[in-house]
Amino acid sequence: MARSAGPLRYQQLADDLAEAIAAGLLRAGERLPSVRAICRERGLSPSTVFQAYARLEAQGLVEARPRSGHYVRARRPAPRAPQAARPQAQARPVALSDLAFELVAGAQNAALVPLGSAFPASHLFPFDALARCGARALRQVPPAQITSARTAGDPRLRHLLRRRYALHGVALEEDELIVTNGALEALNLCLQAVTRPGDVVAVESPTFYAALQVLERLGLQAVEVRTDPATGVDLDALQAQLRQRRVAALWCMPNFQNPLGALMPTAHKQALAGLLAQHRLPMIEDDVYGELHAGARRPPPVKAFDAEGWVLHCASFSKCLAPGYRVGWAAAGRFGAQVQRLKTMGSLATSLPPQIAVAEYLAQGHLERHLRRLRGALAAQQAQAQAGVARHFPAGTRMTRPAGGYFLWVELPAQVDAQALHRRAMAESISTAPGVLFSADGRFTHHLRLNVGHPGDARFAPALQRVGELAQALAAARA
Repeated sequence: MARSAGPLRYQQLADDLAEAIAAGLLRAGERLPSVRAICRERGLSPSTVFQAYARLEAQGLVEARPRSGHYVRARRPAPRAPQAARPQAQARPVALSDLAFELVAGAQNAALVPLGSAFPASHLFPFDALARCGARALRQVPPAQITSARTAGDPRLRHLLRRRYALHGVALEEDELIVTNGALEALNLCLQAVTRPGDVVAVESPTFYAALQVLERLGLQAVEVRTDPATGVDLDALQAQLRQRRVAALWCMPNFQNPLGALMPTAHKQALAGLLAQHRLPMIEDDVYGELHAGARRPPPVKAFDAEGWVLHCASFSKCLAPGYRVGWAAAGRFGAQVQRLKTMGSLATSLPPQIAVAEYLAQGHLERHLRRLRGALAAQQAQAQAGVARHFPAGTRMTRPAGGYFLWVELPAQVDAQALHRRAMAESISTAPGVLFSADGRFTHHLRLNVGHPGDARFAPALQRVGELAQALAAARA
């Protein structure tokens, strides 16, 4: 089991000051506290403070002035938001390139700076505490219970999940909740439960490439729906598609959509739930990032407004608590029996020890404290990454400003080929996720998804700067 090592003291100080700068508590031109004052206030050595200030300089957030101290740097004007896509209206079969598989394989290469990864840094997660919870709880479980794991999942975990749903205003029927091997199995099972080969599935534009892989595997067609980079799927565009053709299901990520980071407003979620009921349209709601909000409260899922069971809500602990444990679930509404049947025919049951460890961690009341730390770290890192993109990427670059999650969607100038940029960055051991991965028809050729969920990684800021420099070189070459 990997140890949960927190950031070094200088990294923590640098992150705290970066967060204060992002929040406007330290403004452009303002002098940072003196090294002596920080040492006295936080009990640090001068070398630790100098390391932190050097880190902030490398990130472009502060500048040193001779015999005067360190000052917050003035920021460039913030890049504008990317433009919403205008996808083609027709449905099409899905055939992803080998690039998606290359990206997944690259995530396992520790030598790469993981700007293209789909996971945050491992040190952000409480693996030691989870291991202790698992060892303690497993000692109380009879061996016969472990060898006869239930298809629907561990009863204690399912109870705790239903209670968590209830606290967020979602009342679940007991038999609609099925624990799965991560969210991806939940999403696969739910989509399979409501479609047949050849059916058309509406997806966001852009959409997560794993969704396209599932459609390809099941022999389904995709029709892409215009999606706003800030507010999510366009309901008028969706309504137009539903009038034009038979759509078997909608696959949608309303909370901090991957890759855009879009957050659908609550009123839009209510309207979407009404649209689903009107058209008797099943919706696969991918909500794996909902816990990673930067605001005061978790945004509700569309499931909260679903009175008739048309929303199959899927989530997991892989992005917010326990990567690698593969503990996900589906709250499948009126389709619970079909999903459980498919689960039985497929993997039969989900491994019980990880479920027991997570259930014990939840029962001990540790989750909210962990989530508060995680959200703060990701928000601070996102602010630093946005400043890095604004400083180092070519003129004309656009960028999202999500209210949660850990992805940035970057629209480069049209002459920059994101796949060429990806290849040049990979040659320097930096991964990126080119935009063509996120569309069934290979659009978004000058877009990138950047993973900014790696606070404390000293390689991150220089790698982001280098990608920006490579993008500037490509832009200049084709000017």
